[in-house]
Amino acid sequence: MTILNVLDAQGVTIRFGGLTAVSEFNLSIRPTELVGLIGPNGAGKTTVFNMLTGVYKPTEGEIRVNGVDTKSLKACDITKLGAARTFQNIRVFKTLSLLDNVRIGGHIHYKYSWADSVLHSVKFREHEEQAAQEAIELLSIFDLAHRAHDEARSLPYGDQRRLEIARALAAKPKLLLLDEPAAGLNTGETAGLMAQIHEIRDRFGIAVLIIEHNMELVMGICERILVLNYGKTIAQGHPEAIQNDPVVIEAYLGEPADA
Repeated sequence: MTILNVLDAQGVTIRFGGLTAVSEFNLSIRPTELVGLIGPNGAGKTTVFNMLTGVYKPTEGEIRVNGVDTKSLKACDITKLGAARTFQNIRVFKTLSLLDNVRIGGHIHYKYSWADSVLHSVKFREHEEQAAQEAIELLSIFDLAHRAHDEARSLPYGDQRRLEIARALAAKPKLLLLDEPAAGLNTGETAGLMAQIHEIRDRFGIAVLIIEHNMELVMGICERILVLNYGKTIAQGHPEAIQNDPVVIEAYLGEPADA
């Protein structure tokens, strides 16, 4: 059976007590598609990410990653299916090297046993060498290979963001979910990140879903955009249409667009 979409979310709703955080969320993403998810603060964007990646379980609805229903799966199992993410607040292992941070991201693909690791078998050494080589290649995309053995905490903020993306790519995803990747970056760094996201999509042939407040980045690279407000999808479409949608403008400005 041919899988047309890397992600299918239908009627996804989550409630915390009496609060409905996200209501009837629908999203399908095709392979290699670049999609943006935007909305005011508190709109439910990160909550959506948490449901798509198994951190939260939806109260209602269905989520499929590469055709597999994720309802009964743990977050690590969903990563194995092909969905990897970054976080709004950077979560790198600060006292580990850049190389080890990225290698950890690829651990789900390690094929040796615990006995191999204890005995440092030939199989263990071969896989570790391959993992290190792949990690260096990923770090090179972000111009970080020369610092592979430095501790992650020694990096500037923007480079820690890029390290986190490299670690997510080590999981070899079919869908990469980026939660505010441009947060804290200056204009030049944001422009560089836009180019790198395009490069990642084209080089690895993966789909990308982005949460972002930086409209320059979203409008500049996304092929399709969904807008959330108070947990509900209020608009979706091409960037040009979203920019001029009066409902979207009202949600962001708090007043009718023609007022």
